[in-house]
Amino acid sequence: MTLPFTWVSIALGGFVAIGILILVRRNHLVVSHAVWWLFVAGCSVLIGVFPRLMDWIAERIGVHYPPIFIVAVVVAGMLIKMLTMDLQLAVNERKIRSLAQRIAILEHELRKARGVGVDREEP
Repeated sequence: MTLPFTWVSIALGGFVAIGILILVRRNHLVVSHAVWWLFVAGCSVLIGVFPRLMDWIAERIGVHYPPIFIVAVVVAGMLIKMLTMDLQLAVNERKIRSLAQRIAILEHELRKARGVGVDREEP
């Protein structure tokens, strides 16, 4: 009875991996983000090849209902991914703010060099 799930999991992991590689090749996805998704695809294939692996791990750490262990691992993975996305967003926002300030300074210097709008204060 585990055969269909096994093949579905292997196929799903393979399709995700192929899709990620296509997105990276077409420059739609950054390589650093692709690594995460290739890890997810690899885990899916691993579970497909060894369907009892999660049950074995859950038993070893003391989880009495293995399917909830899978749910907990997936939720933890999504939370980690969200945290890394928030960290990257914060870095990008700081860079954008810094670039906007540099552009404003350069525009002011350019106006000063051209002698346009130097006397009046602009907001």
